[in-house]
Amino acid sequence: MTKRKIKPLFFILIGILIIGILIGSFFFFTGPVNSFDKKDIEVEIPSGTSREKIGEILKEKGLIRSTTVFKLYLKMNKANNLKAATYLLNKSMDVSTIIKELEKGSNYNPNRVILTFKEGERVTSYAKLIEKKTNNSYDDVINTINDKEYLQELISKYWFLTDSILDSDIYYPLEGYLAPETYFFDNKDVSVKEIINTLLKQEEKVLEKYKDKISNNPHYYITMASIVELEGTNSENMKTIASVFENRLKNRMNLGSDVTTYYGLQVAMTSDLTSEQFASVNAYNTRSTSMIGKMPIGPISNPSIEALDASINHESSDYYYFVADKHGKVYFTKTLTEHNQKVAEIKKNGDWIW
Repeated sequence: MTKRKIKPLFFILIGILIIGILIGSFFFFTGPVNSFDKKDIEVEIPSGTSREKIGEILKEKGLIRSTTVFKLYLKMNKANNLKAATYLLNKSMDVSTIIKELEKGSNYNPNRVILTFKEGERVTSYAKLIEKKTNNSYDDVINTINDKEYLQELISKYWFLTDSILDSDIYYPLEGYLAPETYFFDNKDVSVKEIINTLLKQEEKVLEKYKDKISNNPHYYITMASIVELEGTNSENMKTIASVFENRLKNRMNLGSDVTTYYGLQVAMTSDLTSEQFASVNAYNTRSTSMIGKMPIGPISNPSIEALDASINHESSDYYYFVADKHGKVYFTKTLTEHNQKVAEIKKNGDWIW
């Protein structure tokens, strides 16, 4: 019998198959471990860590499939400058992306403290958050805010802080001036003064475009904004609410704002007040007859940009009253009779806030 010759095509096909398997394997081992898993994984690469050890760290974290392929990929791409740092990586990253991140370095700080100060909240709420998230106590915050020497330093530094905040009737001198925003600090050892200065710098940025309009009396506008913040529900009705307050002041009426009463009494706005409480006399309560034609002595919350803008650029109107229902809808009226009728209607429909 004659031996049957194996055709060259067979070897070509085998070669193609082997090459295909190798290429497929390479892409498999350099591809994402899980394309759908984007959960952050903290990875620390200490200074002086070898490329081999980096591969082991990544393998232990489940971010790569093979340390051998990882090292091979580094050589092929001449990636010799991997930086020591703490990274946030995830399993949806392929080897190429991970290496690029390691070459770029990272500013991620696992000790970073995130403080989110909300619009409309009081300084006391800010102090509680600082106590919870940092190594400062509530009293540390309040004592710093009430430090007259420190306040004088701030007044000389920030154009929008004036001697108005030093009035002895003001509960918390920096109330209203601490810009609501999310802030990032290196660690829990951040000082109260660093936090306050960071918030004031942000407030300066916010107020800069209004400087020409409010520089003659920033305390007035920030106080107005702090009330509008708590009375309004959106940027549009805030502007109308501000116009109501301006109309009442011009006509020697008291503002009659319930939110100032709550602040004056230093109670939470979680239930209705008594007639005696509404009539209480202090420098904040604009429901009191002693406050006819007057603004509160100072801000009652830390207002949003929207409330500031509404107070500075309020619309013109002929309204003198407003009331909101439990759904947040605000009704404006021109006379006390109309106002009382609207209040009765809201209560009758079961839409009163309390």
